[in-house]
Amino acid sequence: MNTGRPLLYLDVDGPLNPYAAKPERRPEGYTTHRMKPEGWLAQHPGLPPSRVRPLRVWLKPSHGQALLKLTDRYDLVWATTWRNEANNFIAPVLGLPPLPFVDWPTTLTPGPNGTFWKTRHLVTHAEGRPFVWLDDELDDNDREFVAGHHEGPALLHWVDPRVGLRERDFEAVADFRTHSLTGRP
Repeated sequence: MNTGRPLLYLDVDGPLNPYAAKPERRPEGYTTHRMKPEGWLAQHPGLPPSRVRPLRVWLKPSHGQALLKLTDRYDLVWATTWRNEANNFIAPVLGLPPLPFVDWPTTLTPGPNGTFWKTRHLVTHAEGRPFVWLDDELDDNDREFVAGHHEGPALLHWVDPRVGLRERDFEAVADFRTHSLTGRP
């Protein structure tokens, strides 16, 4: 088992960008940003970039500080379809430095046994290191898969995409680090 520093895998849409909130009710503390990442432009084949309407992204700048406080205990890694574009568009708004990212395969096929397509790739990426994964598309199938295929401790923490990361989510990350890696309940 790899006992390196724990990884904190960060999804963008859901945890950091509460995309499922009602369009007219931006959650408190979030700011609106209009962005045209390559991944968004690719969803509009045949349209020149100037004709593609920007993607609305809600971000909460204080999340950057909260995540930076975790870097004494975790290695932060983007685990998002934004890939490296999270460093160009999301990180600057949150005040984060460029982070490593999981480079997903180009074909996003469903995972085994009803798991989210990202799950098996993160288990491979972690290489046995302990990890926390913050995402809005996790369920018990993913937890069972990780428990059966990952050697180290892992916390798959679901974040409500209508509200994004909250204090209790950051507490769950801190509790995982404190309890699971020390062996204390």
